[in-house]
Amino acid sequence: MSRRVARSGGVPPVVLVTGASSGIGEAVAAALAAEGGWRLLLSGRDRDRLAAVAGRTGGHALPADLVVPAERDRLARQALDHAGHVDALVASAGIGWYGPFTAMPAEAVDRLLTVNLAAVIHMVRLLLPQMVARRTGRVVLIGSMAGCVGVPNEAVYAAGKGGLLAFAESLRQELAGTRVRVSVISPGAVDTQFFARRGAPYHRGRPRPVPAERVADAVREALVRGRSDLFVPGWLAVPARLHGVAPGLFRYLAGRAEPAAR
Repeated sequence: MSRRVARSGGVPPVVLVTGASSGIGEAVAAALAAEGGWRLLLSGRDRDRLAAVAGRTGGHALPADLVVPAERDRLARQALDHAGHVDALVASAGIGWYGPFTAMPAEAVDRLLTVNLAAVIHMVRLLLPQMVARRTGRVVLIGSMAGCVGVPNEAVYAAGKGGLLAFAESLRQELAGTRVRVSVISPGAVDTQFFARRGAPYHRGRPRPVPAERVADAVREALVRGRSDLFVPGWLAVPARLHGVAPGLFRYLAGRAEPAAR
């Protein structure tokens, strides 16, 4: 879905952004609206905030709570009914929880895994077939450095984000030759309300929080160029790759410094 292809026939590509009522999703909506040439479908739980974002960006609001299976189904159906097709899914809805795993309530475990992993997989399941049939599309997943390297006190969050990595890699192999591309954006700390909502402020020295707009720029690059893996900031690719090739060395170094996390 290069910009050349996107503009062919004068028809802008349709992008569904989940989690668009705040944080990274809101920044993605704003970035694509500012660039122009995109048709935005925006989803989120907070109806009032979502309506405000849609009003600022010219997007079409589709409120939904992705924890509820029937609402996921309804969101996909409404998106397809409204636009006729969906060229790209940007799955940016996500939540956190901070604290020792031994103190984590069962309901918090279930909710994190549902929002951060299961709901994402189901939204891809609902929208991917029409992309494959049309032989074009983008799936952009918002991961996290926590999913690449693991972090203490966020074990379930890291597990969900790590699951997205395996899901994305498996899909890439299945989709070879279809012209449907799957990308994962792995930020470090992002300056949003995420940390306040998870119950604990961000406290590490590095990486320093980056604006949500930088993540939105990476999402746009994934939409336009179809790059598989992007890190925000880019230098985080180094510790991620070190963990992949030498996990023991990574753990040793991480024990001597503060680890990276979203």
